[in-house]
Amino acid sequence: MRLEHVILGLLALRPASGYDIRKWMEGKGKYLSYDVQLPQIYRTLPRLVDNGWAEFDLDPREGRPDAKVYRLTQAGRDALLDWARSPYEPSPRPADPDFQLRFLFAGQLGPEHAIAVLRTELDYRLAHFGEPGWMDFTALGLDPIPDIDTTWVRKLHLAAHQHGYASTAAYIAWLQLTLASLEAEAGLPPSPTPYRGPATTSPGTGPKPEGGNDPEPGHSPGRP
Repeated sequence: MRLEHVILGLLALRPASGYDIRKWMEGKGKYLSYDVQLPQIYRTLPRLVDNGWAEFDLDPREGRPDAKVYRLTQAGRDALLDWARSPYEPSPRPADPDFQLRFLFAGQLGPEHAIAVLRTELDYRLAHFGEPGWMDFTALGLDPIPDIDTTWVRKLHLAAHQHGYASTAAYIAWLQLTLASLEAEAGLPPSPTPYRGPATTSPGTGPKPEGGNDPEPGHSPGRP
């Protein structure tokens, strides 16, 4: 994620000065966890102008220097759309700011962009959720100082890992619910609920689980 795309996404909503952009990031945008300082914004805005992606007007301020108010050009709209259509690669860290920014600023250009990002993120999380051995701390190699109780240490490690597991499970549930909601809003055929990623085999052709019973409707073998 580049700051240029964040600023282009904000300018697509309304003209803004560098101060306006920073104020938004400190206010309504702080939930995105994307911390950018005002000097970074002021250094980026002239590059957008040099690229032809933005232009500005001077807004006179009484008793203060005039403010530059930037707005998106057609070339800037095209650059934002090109970025929205580019492949999204999830981060190993759940709820990474890159996903949230892509979901918001690419998604605002149309339902297809938001839904594509959601699907990619959800597929990745499901594929890496509950990997074998995630609760096995018995093989944790320890050679502690005398004051440390290894049984207690393992309990703490397990508790910390369970917190991450529970947080990821809640995040996946949000992805599933949001995907279903946006598909309905866009008038698209719904994915299986809850959405469990792309099918790995054609219906009726995949291997059956032990016991010969068919998997539950909407449930792919091996999915949590």
